[in-house]
Amino acid sequence: MKSPKLFTAVLFILALALFLINLPFPLQFKNIKTPFSKKPITFSFNPQKIDIGLGILRIKKEFAYRLGLDLQGGTRLIYQVDMKNVPAKDRDTAFESARNVIERRINFFGVTEPTIQALKLPGEYRIIVELPGAADISSAADLIGRTAQLSFWEGGEIKKGEEVATPPAGMYPYGLAELYKNKPLKTSLTGKDLKKASVVFGSQDGKPQVQLDFTGLGSKYFSEITKRNVGKQVSIVLDNFVVSAPVVQQAILSGNAVISGNFTTPIAKNLAIQLNAGALPAPLHIIGQTTVGPSLGIESLKKSLLGGILGLLSIVVFMSVLYKKEGVIASLALFIYTVFVLFIFKAIPITLTLAGVAGFILSIGMAVDANILIFERMREELRAGKSKNVAARLGFSRAWSSIRDSNISSLITCFILFYFGSGIIRGFALTLAIGILVSMFSAIVVTRSLLSVFDTEKI
Repeated sequence: MKSPKLFTAVLFILALALFLINLPFPLQFKNIKTPFSKKPITFSFNPQKIDIGLGILRIKKEFAYRLGLDLQGGTRLIYQVDMKNVPAKDRDTAFESARNVIERRINFFGVTEPTIQALKLPGEYRIIVELPGAADISSAADLIGRTAQLSFWEGGEIKKGEEVATPPAGMYPYGLAELYKNKPLKTSLTGKDLKKASVVFGSQDGKPQVQLDFTGLGSKYFSEITKRNVGKQVSIVLDNFVVSAPVVQQAILSGNAVISGNFTTPIAKNLAIQLNAGALPAPLHIIGQTTVGPSLGIESLKKSLLGGILGLLSIVVFMSVLYKKEGVIASLALFIYTVFVLFIFKAIPITLTLAGVAGFILSIGMAVDANILIFERMREELRAGKSKNVAARLGFSRAWSSIRDSNISSLITCFILFYFGSGIIRGFALTLAIGILVSMFSAIVVTRSLLSVFDTEKI
């Protein structure tokens, strides 16, 4: 007699699979009172997000596929790092530093799952940046390439008869030579002494400003500068253009300063990003730009999905014809496996590219391979005169070592590809590795449970 626990386990697996499919109809329950909790429970579920609240505890998570450049569309920028003024012994370090600065700037900019690849060629240093779904490419490209050198200047004599105005939004028209009669002195305070830059809003006019928080040494420098210049102007300079030239009203000992001007919020945010991300160790020059339109990306996605569906259906037909009832049950387990893997891709989330989709489809084939090993071992036991239940139990146990060894060797390959590869190679390795891990669970647990309930006695 089949165990009630086994039936319960199978029902749970099937219910979970149906739940993870992300039904097109959202489910919502609000303010439900239960005897187990003094606080009402709220619950909502739809294809994009889950929101569970229990008193002060709240779990909120969005579930949506992240698509790479080749599926979603976007832009690929190719930069050449100009190393002519960098000593030969320092070029590798400067190259790595440039890549890290670009990565920080892109992350601050808010582009979803960018791909940044450093490519060293004979006599050339290139950095390839892929920005999936980025709308404002010109702003992103401008942000990546700026040097963002911050400095503070004092002691210059302001030109008489001219009002020192704050710069218009997005422009810095007043250079040091235009602002001062004589060249002011550059202080010891620079961008390297900056701890953090953030966007704040003025308490009186509500206009966006950029607040600077300095390090311990930077606070000391800034305190000394303000002490020397009470009643005088100190120029805050970014890339040799005056951003702001405020009059110091009193010595500032707190280590904080504010860059004010006629900023819009996006301009203030970009300025804060540049300052936070640091300065590039060498200039960048764009030598290539490729844009993948959303329509082309959608077309690639449709073809990928069609290929995956046709591959899955062909496997189902093959398994059903070759193994009859067991093949149908294995196909159901394969469907559950597919649902689980796709949900994991959403939950992590994984950025899907064409290479990643290929890795997922390959993992489906490997999941079927595990079922074939099990069924063939079962057939051998049946030909040896064993009962169906005994053949099934031995088939699973004796096929496990082959399944384990082949999957471990594949996982080692995935690890090597992910560790040493970059870009789409890493995406392929990651999706394949996730698929392999889930396939091992599917073959041994899901398929075995389904066979136990629908085909044989308790295995």
